[in-house]
Amino acid sequence: MLFIQLLLVHILGDFVFQPTSWVKNKLKFKIKSYKLYAHIGVHAALLIAIALLNQNFWLGFVIVIVTHYLIDLAKLYLHKKVKSNILFLGDQILHLFFLALATYITKPFEIDFSKIFTEKVLLLITAVLFIVFVAPILIQLIVKQWEPEKDKLDHKQSLKEAGKYIGILERLFVFMFVIFDKWEGVGFLLAAKSIFRFGDLTTAKDRKLTEYILIGTLISFGLAILAGLIYKNVIQLF
Repeated sequence: MLFIQLLLVHILGDFVFQPTSWVKNKLKFKIKSYKLYAHIGVHAALLIAIALLNQNFWLGFVIVIVTHYLIDLAKLYLHKKVKSNILFLGDQILHLFFLALATYITKPFEIDFSKIFTEKVLLLITAVLFIVFVAPILIQLIVKQWEPEKDKLDHKQSLKEAGKYIGILERLFVFMFVIFDKWEGVGFLLAAKSIFRFGDLTTAKDRKLTEYILIGTLISFGLAILAGLIYKNVIQLF
C-alpha cells in the first residue's frame, strides 16, 4: 500500500504537476534553476502527506527527496550526452528503486519470486520475446527473396526504423486479441493497416512493392496468431 502511495506521488510530481516550461528551465539553468527546486518542493509537499498517513516514514521521506534531487540533477547534466530514451528509462528505474527502498525501510517486506515467475508468467514472457525479437528475423528471412530494388524503397520519406516498431506493435496487439478471444480486433487492425499503408502504394502504382509489403504483413500477423494460439493451448496444461 505504501509503495502504491509513493508511486502515485511520483507520477503526480514528475508528470502531472511539472509543466513543460519547468523542464525547459531546468535544462537551461541546471543546478541554478529555481524550477528544479520548485519541482522538488512539490514532491516534498506530496510526501509530507504520505508521512502523516504512515508512521516511521520520515527516514524514507529523506531518502526519496535527496535521491530524487540527485537523480534529476545528474539527468540534467547528462542531457545531450546520453540518448533521451535511455536517460528517461534509467531515471525512472532509479526513482522506482529508491521508492521501493523507502518502502522497505518503513515497512519491511519479502518478495517471493517463486510466486511471481510461475510457469504461466514464464510462458507469457517467452511468447512476448518471440514476437518482439524472433519474429522479425523470421519475416526478414522469408521475404528477403522478394525484396525490391533499393531505389524503390524511399527511406527518406519514412521515420527511422518506423516499420520495425510498427511490426512489433501490431504483433503484440494481435497476440493480445487472440489470447483474449477478441478476433474482431485482429480484423480491425488488419483493415486499418491496409487503409493507411497500402493507400500510398496504390498511388505509386508499384505492384511488386505492394505485394512485398503485403506478404510481410500477413506473415507478421500469422506468427502473432500462431504464438497466441500456442500460448492459449499450452497455458491450459498448467
